Amino acid sequence: MGLSTNAVTWSADGRTFYAGGRWQFNNSFPIREWADGGRGPYKDIAASDNSILQILPLRTGGVVFSSGSPSFGIIDSSYNRALYVGPAVADYRGNVQRFLLSADGTTVQFGYELWGKSPARFSLAERRLDTAPAGTGSLKPAIVEGLPITDWASSPSPKLNGKRLPLPANGFSRSLAIAPDRSGFVLGALSYLYFFNADGTQRLKVETPGEAWCVNISADGRLAAGAFGDGTIRWYRYSDGKELLAFFPSNDRKRWVIWTPSGYYDASSGGEDLIGWQVNNGRDSAADFFPVGEFRSTYYRPDIVAKILETGGEAKAILAANEDSGRKTHETSVSQILPPVVEIVSPLDGTDVTTSNASVRYKVRSPSGEPLTEVKVLVDGRPASADRGVEPASTSPSGDVLEARFSIPPRDTTVSVIAINRFSASTPATIHLRWRGTNTEASQNKSKLYVLAIGVSHYADPALQLHYAAKDAQDFAATLERQKGGLYRDVEIKLLTDESANRDDVLDGLDWLRKQTKSNDVAMVLLSGHGVNDERGKYFFLPHDANMEKLLRTGVSMEEIETTISSLAGKTLFFVDTCHSGSVIGGRKDGRADINGLINELASPENGAVVFAASTGTQSSIEDPRWSNGAFTKALVEGLNGKADYSSSGRITVTGLELYIENRVPELTQDQQTPMTQKPSMVTNYTIALKQ
Repeated sequence: MGLSTNAVTWSADGRTFYAGGRWQFNNSFPIREWADGGRGPYKDIAASDNSILQILPLRTGGVVFSSGSPSFGIIDSSYNRALYVGPAVADYRGNVQRFLLSADGTTVQFGYELWGKSPARFSLAERRLDTAPAGTGSLKPAIVEGLPITDWASSPSPKLNGKRLPLPANGFSRSLAIAPDRSGFVLGALSYLYFFNADGTQRLKVETPGEAWCVNISADGRLAAGAFGDGTIRWYRYSDGKELLAFFPSNDRKRWVIWTPSGYYDASSGGEDLIGWQVNNGRDSAADFFPVGEFRSTYYRPDIVAKILETGGEAKAILAANEDSGRKTHETSVSQILPPVVEIVSPLDGTDVTTSNASVRYKVRSPSGEPLTEVKVLVDGRPASADRGVEPASTSPSGDVLEARFSIPPRDTTVSVIAINRFSASTPATIHLRWRGTNTEASQNKSKLYVLAIGVSHYADPALQLHYAAKDAQDFAATLERQKGGLYRDVEIKLLTDESANRDDVLDGLDWLRKQTKSNDVAMVLLSGHGVNDERGKYFFLPHDANMEKLLRTGVSMEEIETTISSLAGKTLFFVDTCHSGSVIGGRKDGRADINGLINELASPENGAVVFAASTGTQSSIEDPRWSNGAFTKALVEGLNGKADYSSSGRITVTGLELYIENRVPELTQDQQTPMTQKPSMVTNYTIALKQ
């Protein structure tokens, strides 16, 4: 045919022949179809943006295909692309001179799309992923001149001084980076990085997770970095090729995760779902996959990650981070701390129900052998607590079929089971039940909304003053009070600002929320003020009477917040704006806290809150006298009052509010602030306010 074909197949009825491969047509990699059993005319159907790797026939006609993007799709029997699911990873092809590094290698710039389009920049020091600013600044592309290297770009035979370099037959070269002192160079190839001396002697061959579309070497000569076909960017010691860090930016342009070879990681809000451990269970059983967030207590160590490139090795980074924080790392095999695995045996997903009395039968495995400490049943993401008539679920890990009984509201419902051991919680096993019963008048009673709004502008410590945090809480509370008699039959608000927001007041407010909220209710919490992390990385909200020298006694810890959030029976939304920039706090560089850990913890399945955060990572929250609010609260109040009603239905949903805040805050702050929202997987979209 004269075409590079990777995949061919016949249609199910044998009347059509299909082929795909590496050739392009109109900027697409097509699938070619021949009619009349392959003897008739052909037609090219645009399929993918990368090479077609496999084509399989469908019994109903047409074919399903996969490509190297990675992506997959369906070409139907009418020669149309009926389905296409694009790649979830960044496409580094054509990024060779757009893959930039800072002099020390700790900041990297790349493009999410082919040819470096949609550029982004990640700073390890600031733990931030942002849209790349115009220009390159101090970041530099790979050096590709200074040594007589030719034919290195997408070539099977790169040369030095006209002599072919000693790559194997499958060593197709994709990228080049020459050391700043011209003492050597790195070639990126299909499955390896090849490190050469300047005379062409190969000194290292390092296996990679995919094609090395880009490579670069830091100006200080310490680090080599590569951007690979699996969507990761990885750092290596230039001296010996030892991998130091791997970074994965999700193609949603928001989430990211970065990790060490041993699994210590840092992640954005929602980034913990991007990687994990796969544990095989033999040829006859499906493997288990455990997201890295299930090992948060052991492996979430941003302090270790931050020191890897500085120290040049994981062991040194662990020692330095532990010395700074006073923490210890324990040599524990992942197999010893695996979470339980839950399977719901019955009812089946999508089962119709006509009564509020429900039950699930489930099995629990304990791959680590650890005994279970608790089994939770969640209804619409919230605990099936005493007011739902839940009966305690057995914690036996024997693999026997167990049962839990509880009540559900008269509506379509999501039911989840989570098993917990002393190390972590399982991935939730979830089913959806479709309500087919009668909605009585009693069952149609509206929810009650409970609001705990806390804002501290004026602190007992004069070094901590803010401008609008207290007003943020007041405006939030006033906005929600107007929902009384609309979506909610009643709205109860506890407003704590400035002097009324001492530590004891805040803890009493959390306890009030826990005691009042019932299963049919909605709880909303706003924290506006300062938040900090102590030397061990633990998050604290600073109440009015906070003492930076006595955080444990005067701050409100993440554990105290989490205890309340996890025990609330009703739907729970948590709004947090505690990363205000400003004065030096307790000898720290600034007043910002890392919020990512708090967001991921509160939005984890076992806690189940929908979390809205004013900013990401260590990014600052911005206040402005033009609004007399923080940017986040201004957007939040606007959205709740109706601007988040994208469907013109008069209703503000979780998803609508998320979208409005996501667009409005960057607009207000000229892209200096990026809000984040994290929603547990088993919590569906729902209405939270009516347009005012």
